[in-house]
Amino acid sequence: MTNIRDLLGQISAEQNQLKQTQFIAPRPQNARVRVRSRGLVYTFIPQPEDFEGWGIFQPTSDRTAQLIEEADFFQISEYLEALPQLRVWLADRLSGKTWLAYPTNESDAQQRFSVAKPLIVRLVAEADRFDTAIIRYDGCSWWFHEVDRRADPEASEHLQTAFTNIVDPQELRFKGMTPEMKIAYELGIRRTLAYREKMQQQRDERRLKNALERGGGQLQGVRDRDGYWLVEWTTANGDRHTSAISKDDLTVNSAGICLSGRDRDFDLQSLVGVVEDG
Repeated sequence: MTNIRDLLGQISAEQNQLKQTQFIAPRPQNARVRVRSRGLVYTFIPQPEDFEGWGIFQPTSDRTAQLIEEADFFQISEYLEALPQLRVWLADRLSGKTWLAYPTNESDAQQRFSVAKPLIVRLVAEADRFDTAIIRYDGCSWWFHEVDRRADPEASEHLQTAFTNIVDPQELRFKGMTPEMKIAYELGIRRTLAYREKMQQQRDERRLKNALERGGGQLQGVRDRDGYWLVEWTTANGDRHTSAISKDDLTVNSAGICLSGRDRDFDLQSLVGVVEDG
């Protein structure tokens, strides 16, 4: 039976041997690198600390490992091909080389990996939004392997065109579209500033439209100004008016007609009745 002293001596010898060994490892942004040796997992702080990618490392102490060189394509492929693969749509870059992705086939992902949800994929290289990619799973993280060159590029082109035109996910339609494509598109588009601004504009217009319709008027147009909207609207009989309306609570800053200085006593909904009565 091995006693504790012998076991500690064996571990110490293995650690010393490891310091003479170079190993390949992925290094995401701000992460550590790990290597398995004789059933034990060792974790190191990589040097330099700003390196992101696949590297060949050599331990320099119990805590640090020096980057010797970047791993080449064949070394990376050999490492990854031992891991199970999954095909995904690349939806959005989160930061650096880390992307958000979605399986191209939910049922396959659920059956083989028990996942049918957005995935974080690390060390994505030479890929674009809405590319179909092959990724690999090491039991903890998903790693980018390569763009799937066998995938039909037409679907990616449809998604990229829709993204450029900021098409609402609910309006996305094209021949051959799958539910997974739509989810990937939604994941990508919802993070864009232009999309958020467009959605906010649509919410603002619905808010103004509803207020006018409750009062009996109709919205004709809106121009955004700092702190207020310049709202063009018509009464039930078609008379056209332009009013300055507060963004906070839809109170009237300027009715566009003479209200004897009482403009702020009304909101957009009540303004319609006041104008019609006048």
